[in-house]
Amino acid sequence: MLMFAGAVQAADVSGVVRVVDGDTLDVGGTRIRIFGIDAPERDQPCTTLSGQNWGCGDWVTRQVRDLYEGRAARCTPLDRDRYGRIVARCFVADEDVGQALVRAGLAYAYRKYSLDYDLDEKAALVSDRGIHGFVLQSPARYRLTRIEGRVAADPNCRIKGNISASGERIYHTPGQAFYDRTGISAARGERWFCSEAQARASGWRPARR
Repeated sequence: MLMFAGAVQAADVSGVVRVVDGDTLDVGGTRIRIFGIDAPERDQPCTTLSGQNWGCGDWVTRQVRDLYEGRAARCTPLDRDRYGRIVARCFVADEDVGQALVRAGLAYAYRKYSLDYDLDEKAALVSDRGIHGFVLQSPARYRLTRIEGRVAADPNCRIKGNISASGERIYHTPGQAFYDRTGISAARGERWFCSEAQARASGWRPARR
């Protein structure tokens, strides 16, 4: 995830938005990590107050897509992260995208790097808006616990959605023959599931043994 590699001096990036996930956009073909916010990872689960597991990351991505996909944005570069992505403050129709997402409860203020949206997050928290109405790890903690790819970040979401060398999507449940040796790589599109129904609905089939 985000580690700043030094300030950049660059011209603004403008173009049509394609939403990658809750805090990452492609703007005119340039990959942008939105400054000052941290949204749930696309495969990150959460738990409702009634105890039901739910795909928060997918939901956040869909909400951001509904808000900004296909719209014109202007982004002011501030830095680069360790993956080479431009870290920028982005605007759509003069609206600060980072601030809007934090206010809507679709992302956290990333206080490690900026306090710009601290009050916006507190207002969303008090109102239980968006992700604040659920129980979930901070995205940073979730990323840390899944680095190995073999241990689930959420003990209630232990089904491994693996993609084979041929591209077939197969899920493994605890106790199956290849479960322990299967690692999950989010970079390859692999993910964790909270139930077999969720895995099947997402296009994965069960492992045969």
